[in-house]
Amino acid sequence: MLLGVGITFVAFCLTNIVPGDPAAANLGQRAIEDPAAVAAFRHHYGLDKPLPEQYGIYLWHIVHGDLGQSEQNHDAVTHDLGQFIPATAELALLSIFVAVVVGVGLGVIAAVRRNKLTDHVLRVVSLGGVSMPTFWIALVGLYVFFFRLNWLPGTGRLDPVVSPPPHLTGLFTVDALAAGQWSTFWNAFQHLVLPSLVLAASNIGLLTRYTRSAVLEVISNDYVRSARAKGMPGHTVILRHVLRAALPTVITVIGLAFANVMTGAVLVENIFSWPGIGQYAYRSATTLDLPAIMGVSLFVAVVYITVNFIVDVLYGVIDPRIRLA
Repeated sequence: MLLGVGITFVAFCLTNIVPGDPAAANLGQRAIEDPAAVAAFRHHYGLDKPLPEQYGIYLWHIVHGDLGQSEQNHDAVTHDLGQFIPATAELALLSIFVAVVVGVGLGVIAAVRRNKLTDHVLRVVSLGGVSMPTFWIALVGLYVFFFRLNWLPGTGRLDPVVSPPPHLTGLFTVDALAAGQWSTFWNAFQHLVLPSLVLAASNIGLLTRYTRSAVLEVISNDYVRSARAKGMPGHTVILRHVLRAALPTVITVIGLAFANVMTGAVLVENIFSWPGIGQYAYRSATTLDLPAIMGVSLFVAVVYITVNFIVDVLYGVIDPRIRLA
């Protein structure tokens, strides 16, 4: 409870100390010159009240599940979040899946092949993935795979001539499969591939480095040597003993990477015209849409809290010693 109030207080304070006038950002040039129009705007959104009273009203509305009304489109912020979050979630899930499969796999290979050519190459590749700016990778990927090779679609979630599937979860691939619309599923998946791979690139490098370090800490333990001395196959030792012991560290990184993708894909979503929470946050910030900014801030806080809780639960599932402690 106190954590939730603290999050709303910090978000409210940071939002209101940002320089700028929401009325000037949202009203047209002619309307901003009309004092009556400005006064009506401020009164409608409660901007004419003292800040403590505004915060109290905002808390009262949150308790009743109301995050306010967007100053951009006059829709409820909860409605906007419900429209934009599924697009980002679809992007984040595929991105993290690719990053985990590739990053953890490469990290294990690098650790097993420590100080050999394979290890050196993978360390350089992972360093490059972490170091290259995501927006640069996005622009290069868009130029190469869309503009030059025309292998993948460039922007949006679907081609303009393709209608969205019946709404079930908001995830176009899942909804298309549920409705049996295979052509729509394939089109949505093609649009999903390029931005997901761009977001996965830096996380692959991150997971490769952390997995390598975690596996190297475990691989020299006595019980690993004993398992090998008993004649266990190498892949069994790695998967059953080494990787499981290294998973707590890896899961922490996976959780943080997923939260970052869910809440921080602003540049990628804008480059690919992806209608997700990042693009909504960008538009809200540029127009000083205070209710929308507050809604996005609370969403970010909820995502990180939820991910950290899930990671803590998974610790106990993976390592019984943590569960019994």
